[in-house]
Amino acid sequence: MANITITMSKIKHVLQLHFQGRSKLLIVQQTGISRNTIKKYLKEYLASGLSNEDVLKLSEKELEKLFIKPEAKVISSLHQNLFSLFPLFDKELKKKGITCMTLWKRYRDQYPDGVGRSQFNRYFHEWRNQSNGTMRMEHKAGDKLYVDYAGDKLHIVDNGEIKPVEVFVAILGASQLTYIEASFSQQKEDFIDSCEHAMHFYGGVPMAIVPDNLKSAVTKTHKYEPVINETLADFASHYGTTILPARVYKPRDKALVENAVRLIYQRVYTKLEKQTFYSLEELNQALWLALEEHNEALLSNKNYSRRQQFEEIEKQALSPLPALRYELKKQSYATVMKNGHVCLGADKHYYSIPYKFIGKKVTIRYSSTLVEVYYKYDQIALHKRTKSPYHYTSEKEHMASTHRFVSEWTPEKFIQWSQNIHPDVHDYIVRILNNKQHPEQNFKSCIGILSFAKKVGNARLIRACQRALSYEIFNYKMIQNILERGLDAQQDDDPKEGKMPTHDNIRGEQYYQ
Repeated sequence: MANITITMSKIKHVLQLHFQGRSKLLIVQQTGISRNTIKKYLKEYLASGLSNEDVLKLSEKELEKLFIKPEAKVISSLHQNLFSLFPLFDKELKKKGITCMTLWKRYRDQYPDGVGRSQFNRYFHEWRNQSNGTMRMEHKAGDKLYVDYAGDKLHIVDNGEIKPVEVFVAILGASQLTYIEASFSQQKEDFIDSCEHAMHFYGGVPMAIVPDNLKSAVTKTHKYEPVINETLADFASHYGTTILPARVYKPRDKALVENAVRLIYQRVYTKLEKQTFYSLEELNQALWLALEEHNEALLSNKNYSRRQQFEEIEKQALSPLPALRYELKKQSYATVMKNGHVCLGADKHYYSIPYKFIGKKVTIRYSSTLVEVYYKYDQIALHKRTKSPYHYTSEKEHMASTHRFVSEWTPEKFIQWSQNIHPDVHDYIVRILNNKQHPEQNFKSCIGILSFAKKVGNARLIRACQRALSYEIFNYKMIQNILERGLDAQQDDDPKEGKMPTHDNIRGEQYYQ
């Protein structure tokens, strides 16, 4: 009966004719089904104990279950030996360099009279598909780390306020060893920190990290060449790995991590439901405790856990961690000024660049300790980061000979220079340096004023600064006007100076207090 392919609609037709009192011979003539086959179906019907009406109400799927009985398969000892090896072979196949051919040769070495290669492959793939419920992607040890965020957030209580937090999930492809942690956001900084923590949890670096198309990972999605966030690409370069975003509209690319998220809901979230956490650190400790139980639990239909599988096949396949952790770098853009410096806007500090790049647009990458400058992907300058605003960090070799004097301008130099002339000159120069205008303009004013010492002598410059201090006007033009008009030679009470007359309509200085 099982060898004859007959549609359920034909079987139902046979039953209808039988219920109408038609003879078997007439049913054979009308349906084209053999007499013996009709007898078998009628026998199955009688054995079911169902009434005529009940049988005719059954769907085709229900009729199939009633009339088509699967044949009981007798598994020979040869096949039993083969099937018993499949769980071990499934684990071995995840190792680098191991193929089905390798496994078949091992099998034939152990069982010289065993099945051939084609049968081995067919049985093995059928077993794997049945064991895992669906056709699955092959995952080699140390190859990929899949990362994503759980859709459902957790919460912490901060100063009486309930704050939602994200839950980052990472899973290694071959061993399925899972890592989770809570963070305040999915922003680039938090995402990179979580990826780094995951690799230190595993104690090694995979060949590639596979994120979903998160904004913190992918600047621009594309079917073939997505644009990776530059900071994330720099992080990957530091760890010697690659970023391979999951393809858009390709659910199998991220099926592993999505299943991991589902299991985290079942095995981790449920254990935290009745607990209250008052900090991110406290929440993460609870997450990691529950996670360890998940990683130690036996895999479905397997006699080993994620942790055991990781220790046996994947740990040694990971690349070693670098000696130093990644230092997150931010990025900005600037044009090299005519004085051979660029401004790091975050600190308003200036750094020297080789003079041949004057006028060029450059990329500035900076961390908490270093400032790197790139032109067309080539590093052209490296400085220690200094956060003092409106100051310059310069290297003489960056400067052309005509610019080196300018590069040596510093507030300290002008203060010392003015102090050597007179305290009043020093006071005037300090007032200019404290001005909020651009430091380079301040420096130009200072050098212009101090150069008058050579042109008119120290005495006249001192008197000019004293008069300008009384006016409380601090710029190069004021000193120049005083000297050109000879006002430095006049006494403070000189009538030519003129004093404001006393008048009822003129407001005194107390008005502005």
